[in-house]
Amino acid sequence: MKRFVAGAILVTAAAAAGVLLGANKFGAPRTIVQVVAILWKEDSTLEQQQACLEGVRKMAEAVPGIRNIWIKPLKVQGRGKPTRDGKPGRPYDDAFAIEFADAAAADRYIEHPSHLEWNKSCLPIREESVSHQITN
Repeated sequence: MKRFVAGAILVTAAAAAGVLLGANKFGAPRTIVQVVAILWKEDSTLEQQQACLEGVRKMAEAVPGIRNIWIKPLKVQGRGKPTRDGKPGRPYDDAFAIEFADAAAADRYIEHPSHLEWNKSCLPIREESVSHQITN
């Protein structure tokens, strides 16, 4: 009987350990992530579009407080504004994300000379874009 109880306890402990070891571990950082979806103008070239996305990398090098960037979208959802005749807008073409250390870094980015310079080259080829900032 003692062996049976000891065996049952051992099996229960092993199962509990398996559950704990198999638990998904994740973080909830306090950084700010900005996700931007872009609808390119129809007459923009692939080279212009790629240069715009690569420009995010250059901004990250220049703007204090940018921690990480993502410039290769795997899936982009959503549509641009409906057309004047009521047809649905075109699907967004591209997306990128920037992670900021904190709200102050995200605020500084808006008026930073590198961001303003990036806007000069990218705004002319963007039909529209939507931005979302997310934190915990």
